[in-house]
Amino acid sequence: MFPGFEEWDVAVAGGDVTLHGRSHAGGPPIVLLHGHPRAHTTWYRVAPLLVQGGMSVVCPDLRGYGRSSKPEPDSAHALHCDRIMAQDVVDLMGELGHERFVVAGHDRGQGVAYRMALDHPERITALAVLDGIPLLESVERTDARFATRWWHWFFFAGSPHAERVITADVDAWYGLDDARRAAMGPENFEYVSEALHDPATVRAMLEDYRAGLGIDADHDRADRAAGHRITCPTLVAWSLHDDLEELHGDPVAIWRPWVDAAITAVRIDSAHHMAEENPEQLAAELLAFARGR
Repeated sequence: MFPGFEEWDVAVAGGDVTLHGRSHAGGPPIVLLHGHPRAHTTWYRVAPLLVQGGMSVVCPDLRGYGRSSKPEPDSAHALHCDRIMAQDVVDLMGELGHERFVVAGHDRGQGVAYRMALDHPERITALAVLDGIPLLESVERTDARFATRWWHWFFFAGSPHAERVITADVDAWYGLDDARRAAMGPENFEYVSEALHDPATVRAMLEDYRAGLGIDADHDRADRAAGHRITCPTLVAWSLHDDLEELHGDPVAIWRPWVDAAITAVRIDSAHHMAEENPEQLAAELLAFARGR
């Protein structure tokens, strides 16, 4: 995986957290943020295409995921909230010599990505949100249909039994079988599987969801009340064969009140894990967007 990329562990958060990942120096920088339950290796087919397109590419494991640090939970779940994860990535990019950069995030990673654009507008040149809408919009739009389809959100965030249930049979819970290995690619599969078999990873991922339905929503609510908006060009991309559009309608219409800049809309011909299922289209769209089309 990742031919020509450097693999590293970089201390952030004043040295309290270490992020693991890979990067390749080249032209204008882009950082790629994975979702749940993946790690930075989900980008193994996209990242080299972006390098071939002339970009510097950074792929970290978010805190709590992959081989990055997994802090002990706090009662407010703040140590795993998007704001703290966003600060981690800003620190990381600074350590790697990138003061201004494009950020693209998928699934849970898109929450970290748009939080970076809101909290650090001076650092973000462009934002790509993949398969997601603002967290607060998801919370406020929750109905029986969404809660049934996306029941894991509420199980992860609210059940006192979630960690015990998942760790009792990780392979069964995450579908870690030969079909999944083939779909993900063997090295990506092994990397993610290793992390998921660590109970500390499972605990941290649950904390991510607990923060999502609590402190993350509060942060979004405060930004909306204060009139804070994303000020950089924004790409909104979603999977044709997933249910974002079916559940919520036009994602761009949902993002519009949050973005005070041009929005580009793209449908990716894939199911949910677009980086693994259609890396060619995703990489082409990210390159076109980063170059200002």
